[in-house]
Amino acid sequence: MEETGGCVEAEGRAGVIFGGPGPEHDVSVLTGLQAERCLNDNGIPAAGIYWSKDGGFHDVGAGLEAASFRGGVPAGAEVLGVRLGREPGFCRARKLGRPAAVPFRVIVVCCHGAPGECGRLQGLLDLMGVPYTGPSQPGAALGMDKLAFAAVAEQAGVSAIPRLDLAAADAPALGALGTPLIVKPRYGGSSLGVELVDDAGSARALVRSSPLYASGALAEPYLKGWYDINIAVRTWPELQLSPIERPIRRSGPLLSFEDKYVPDEGMAGAARELPASIAPDIAAAVTAQAPVIAEAAAVRGVARLDFMTDGANVLVNEINTIPGSLARYLWIDPEIPFVRQLTDLIDEAVTRPAYRPVLTGADGRLLRSAASVAAKLA
Repeated sequence: MEETGGCVEAEGRAGVIFGGPGPEHDVSVLTGLQAERCLNDNGIPAAGIYWSKDGGFHDVGAGLEAASFRGGVPAGAEVLGVRLGREPGFCRARKLGRPAAVPFRVIVVCCHGAPGECGRLQGLLDLMGVPYTGPSQPGAALGMDKLAFAAVAEQAGVSAIPRLDLAAADAPALGALGTPLIVKPRYGGSSLGVELVDDAGSARALVRSSPLYASGALAEPYLKGWYDINIAVRTWPELQLSPIERPIRRSGPLLSFEDKYVPDEGMAGAARELPASIAPDIAAAVTAQAPVIAEAAAVRGVARLDFMTDGANVLVNEINTIPGSLARYLWIDPEIPFVRQLTDLIDEAVTRPAYRPVLTGADGRLLRSAASVAAKLA
């Protein structure tokens, strides 16, 4: 297989989707290139599928570096179309005849944030009939909605950080959260748009000023003295938990985008304490709550659960259904090589598809017995 980024046709190759028309485009490119390179280096044919900022899909082959994407679609990339119906899947246009199918036996999804981690991409792949890794469409949508996720966690018996929809909350409810407040997008990740503000008025002003909050914004209490701890969950071949990490804040009172990502490695290169030095009862609480959340939130593939603790108490913060670098850096005890993590994701995608069409009830009886449409409108 060429290492120049040229496209290679091969039955059975994996397609690694990364990029996407969203705020976390660049982080997604890093994760996708890591996964594509690891698969090819270990003899598993894979090609990158670059999802550009304007929404197009492109076959970019293998072996490219991050610099190739600084200007958008790299040279030599081939445009991919999407086909539904009888012969669904990716395709490329031909001058004569029908579009040519571009076969991928599985899609490795490496997109962070909307629209690749929120269920939109997963729904498209479901309709295309292509097996894919990571969350299902419902699981992705739930994980991206911080308010809904917190409600599901609470319903499952896991205490979550209290949060309110900023647009719907009245003054007394916001006042009960205290000051200062944390403001964050209701739908989003990578700490983009997470800000500390003095009061509710400042929160509302901030939300009006940035497109990151266009789909909704949340307000949370600032938990002084609390810090972040995270754990990864993977679901194939069986449920497994990683050691607990404590990410290191370097740029202020909140864990920022700059804390999480570095130019060369994405989240894999961020500063952390791993395993985290935490009290045994806190570690026990996190490891007990993680499987409960995984079941309630329909986790599939690998996810990272983010908690906060003050050393005596623990609250769940959010879930990352496609975490940065696929959380490969957390699997140290027992050590799980990245290639095994990827092949397990692929095995799960092929063995346990995220979606199976169900046509029960669509047998034509209702249509045969129905009166005319005109009669129904009369």
